[in-house]
Amino acid sequence: MTTRRVLILLGAAVLVILGAVWLHSPRTHEGTTTAGDPVIAGLKPALNDVTEVRISKGDGTHTTLRKRASDWMVVERDYPADGGRIRKLLLDLGDLEVVEEKTREPANYGQLGVEDVTAATASGAKLEAVTPSKTFALIVGKPSGTKSGYVRLVGEPQSLLAAPQLSLDSDPKRWIERAIVDIPQDRIKTVAVKPATGPAYSMAREKKEQTDFAVADVPKGRELSSPSAANPLAGTLAGLTLDDVRRAPTDAAPEQVTYQTFDGLSLVIAGRKDGDRRFIALAPASTAKESATEAQTLASRLAGWEFEVPGYKYDSIFRPMEELLAPKPEKAAKAQ
Repeated sequence: MTTRRVLILLGAAVLVILGAVWLHSPRTHEGTTTAGDPVIAGLKPALNDVTEVRISKGDGTHTTLRKRASDWMVVERDYPADGGRIRKLLLDLGDLEVVEEKTREPANYGQLGVEDVTAATASGAKLEAVTPSKTFALIVGKPSGTKSGYVRLVGEPQSLLAAPQLSLDSDPKRWIERAIVDIPQDRIKTVAVKPATGPAYSMAREKKEQTDFAVADVPKGRELSSPSAANPLAGTLAGLTLDDVRRAPTDAAPEQVTYQTFDGLSLVIAGRKDGDRRFIALAPASTAKESATEAQTLASRLAGWEFEVPGYKYDSIFRPMEELLAPKPEKAAKAQ
């Protein structure tokens, strides 16, 4: 055998060995990731450039969060979004790192919730972070424990276990700014209530140091259930939050409550029932310079909207007089 033939055979053997090593290596496909790699390459340095976030599910629900000059808005509601929640989502996306690789087989995606969201039965959610130069797209599947979850880049076969765990909701009302007003009870001077049914009434106190509100127009022969019976009504504006929001109808709402503060802020709340949902609209005004700026700020944010609130909160605002009163005395039994 010639030297040249020996060299050829040795070269072929080396190639066979190298090929076998490559085939059995853990890195058996292009784009293999390792623990600690960013899931979405290039997103973290571009977070400040994100102008829109889209979340969608196979059942047709979807939310579009759009960046404006000074805040974010929920496009489906045309209403300000919870900016803090969006910032956290973007930071978590930028920090999202590979824990380990999972299945590449489409038939197994459903077990992790990372199948394409084109089918109504898909359990995951598709997230798109849009920048002027690129859209980053990710399918977020089921959680794994409390700190990680399954994900898959759209268009890529490789699914991943990644951390931190992402919390997505495709319902637009979950992303709106929930705060309506926050006016503590100690600011309230008077409250006038006009319920849809039953008599109108009012309650007041002369100074802040007065603990209990005096109720006017108590029916003859009746009395309050306690000296503090009306106080909870004065506290309903503290930390008032919404469940959802819609444009206010043009017709007048049947129920109305007017709050007046010691510093001149007036807030008229109109309420309506729509099936099992409860809505309120708020109209702020001011009669004193101390509260003029506050009234203007509230009016610019609240005008033209109706806010859905929990039923128990609605009932506490439009509380009928009867609920403030002690039970009617039982009639004396007729003499035998």
